[in-house]
Amino acid sequence: MGKKIKLGPGFLITAAFIGPGTVTSASFAGASFGFSLLWVVLISGALAFVLQEMSGRFSLEKGEDLSQVLMKTTGSRFVNIVFTLVAVLAVVLGAAAYEAGNITGAYIGLNELFPLGKFWAVIISIVALMFLWRGRYRGIEIFLMGLVGLMSLSFLATAVKAGPALFEVLKGLVPAFPENSKPIATALLGTTVVPYNLFLYSSIVLKRWNSSNLPEMRKDLGISIALGVIITASIVVTSAAAFFASGIRIDSAATMAVQLAPLLGKFAKTAFCVGLFAAGLSSAITAPYAASWLVRGVFGFKESSKVFRIISTIIVLFGLSSVFFPINPLQLIILAQIANGLILPVIVIYLGYTIFKENKSLSQLFLIVISIVFVLLIVFSRLFSL
Repeated sequence: MGKKIKLGPGFLITAAFIGPGTVTSASFAGASFGFSLLWVVLISGALAFVLQEMSGRFSLEKGEDLSQVLMKTTGSRFVNIVFTLVAVLAVVLGAAAYEAGNITGAYIGLNELFPLGKFWAVIISIVALMFLWRGRYRGIEIFLMGLVGLMSLSFLATAVKAGPALFEVLKGLVPAFPENSKPIATALLGTTVVPYNLFLYSSIVLKRWNSSNLPEMRKDLGISIALGVIITASIVVTSAAAFFASGIRIDSAATMAVQLAPLLGKFAKTAFCVGLFAAGLSSAITAPYAASWLVRGVFGFKESSKVFRIISTIIVLFGLSSVFFPINPLQLIILAQIANGLILPVIVIYLGYTIFKENKSLSQLFLIVISIVFVLLIVFSRLFSL
């Protein structure tokens, strides 16, 4: 028998960024601008790979994850404490904001099929907590891989069935900003490069590999993020084919479901809502999981400790409570993406500083600078364009 290929940690990253925010952003991108923003999907995937690969390689080479070295960033204890608190607060608040969008998205999907109101949000939160409280990474990994696979099949098959013109798709890979497309373009970038994913991947690769497994780690990450990019691009394509030419405006999950009609006909709504539910639930599990890993690493708690469960529970309950706020669900999902954009520079600059301080590699410094520039553009675009 050949050597068994171990894949898995990277799929948690894919499950994290293929959530309601990605489904909504990609659908709006296709409906409003056709295939013109496909190039943004590719860039966002490339940026995610660069940053995640750096965090994973750093952990495998040093034998510590990013959260464990957070208190060692500078020579000053006071500066370390302040920087640590800022980073932890940024990631935890970002995860809580994402959780609001995740549970909302999953709830919207189920409620379109079986109108039981906000009761669905309670059930979704309970399911997420059940996986988190078990504390077994492999079980969560298999479950999330199944959900991501469901998303891949539904949107990819519909994109193929829609049969978009190859020339139009290729044009969409050429960088260009159609009029008024900047907010949606930055939303696509922001929903893919998720701050807590950097800490999550840094931690979980240590449970699977060591420094001799760098090629295996890169393969796992490459396949996983490529899958995420394919799913996101497929949503853009299906939405463009369904809405762009006709000028239909997306105003609800039911409207977004029309993009699956070329393949599934009258079952389009069901398939889309199941996909939205899958995206929301997978991310609803990953966000608190990642935030808990960060706090665990910084303060030295065990994965099975009460603190780990308490943090996960608080984040899930925040997401649940947001469903009962008097806010439009789609607006709530958008607010989660804005929160991501605001905290992203803090995390990326920290990652860049830490890695360059340890390795002093000019090639890595170049990639770090490019990444920071893109991230800052995301933030300023969101602040001044929305």
